[in-house]
Amino acid sequence: MAIPFLISTAVLVGLTLFLIHELRRPPGPMEWGQTPRWKKRVRVTLVSIPFLLGCICFWAFFIEPDRLVVRHETIAIENWPRELSDLRIAVISDIHVGGSFIDDQKVRLIVERTNQLQPEMIVILGDYMTSDRVEPEAFGALLKDFRAPLGVYSVLGNHDWWYDGKRVRVGLEANGIKVLEDEVLEVKRGATSVWLAGLADLWTRAQRIDQTIAKIPQDQPIIALTHNPDIFPRVPQRVPLMLAGHTHGGQVSFPIIGAVIAPSDFGRRYVRGHVFENNHHLFVTTGIGTSIVPVRFNVPPEIVLLTVKSK
Repeated sequence: MAIPFLISTAVLVGLTLFLIHELRRPPGPMEWGQTPRWKKRVRVTLVSIPFLLGCICFWAFFIEPDRLVVRHETIAIENWPRELSDLRIAVISDIHVGGSFIDDQKVRLIVERTNQLQPEMIVILGDYMTSDRVEPEAFGALLKDFRAPLGVYSVLGNHDWWYDGKRVRVGLEANGIKVLEDEVLEVKRGATSVWLAGLADLWTRAQRIDQTIAKIPQDQPIIALTHNPDIFPRVPQRVPLMLAGHTHGGQVSFPIIGAVIAPSDFGRRYVRGHVFENNHHLFVTTGIGTSIVPVRFNVPPEIVLLTVKSK
């Protein structure tokens, strides 16, 4: 990234100097007793357009993908047990270790920022891998310092399975991160239980949604974890809340227009944020890393602190 950064910086500096030159340049000689200011306005406008485009590209390729913001969200759920109200969950997804802007130092920062939020539970929703440049055993060791009294849980994403899902799982669980692959787990908060259901990735695994949810006793509070939000219409209504990632929020989102690309069969319907549909809730985090093109605009990398309340 160093050479593209230097080239982009040089181009942006050049455009800045050219714009300053045009702003200081006299409008021109008097014509018919009037100063031709319209010519200067045209010149400044023509220079401003590539300058603004250059600023946007520089931000999108070199600044925003390297940010890390904390977003606080609250979801109130009907019939959610009062004993589980104000449950604080840190939601992380799509780290893509080894990709652009995601080195060991950045992963440590993710862990540090998450721990500072003092969540009761941490969930990581898949796509740890970018390529074979970083092995699961190595990045698993970077994540072992996550701290949450109710535990750290994960599901695997399509990139993890394209690499080697079994190996990724071993690398995580060796460092205290429980992976749920079509599995359920009872988590105690005081005397009250909340059940986690880890649902397999849609793109790479057979779907066993109903069979997995059926493992949980009736009338128990459930939070489903999965990578790809497109399974949401198939999740039983007895699951009040599902958490997902995968979309990266589209990575590029323009005002009014919204996300340019959404890797979903439902377009922008599940691209980011809170969705309430068919009497249950979905929350999709925009994640941290990038995929295919190392760019983000108006979709900063995020750690979400989600508070679940009884309504």
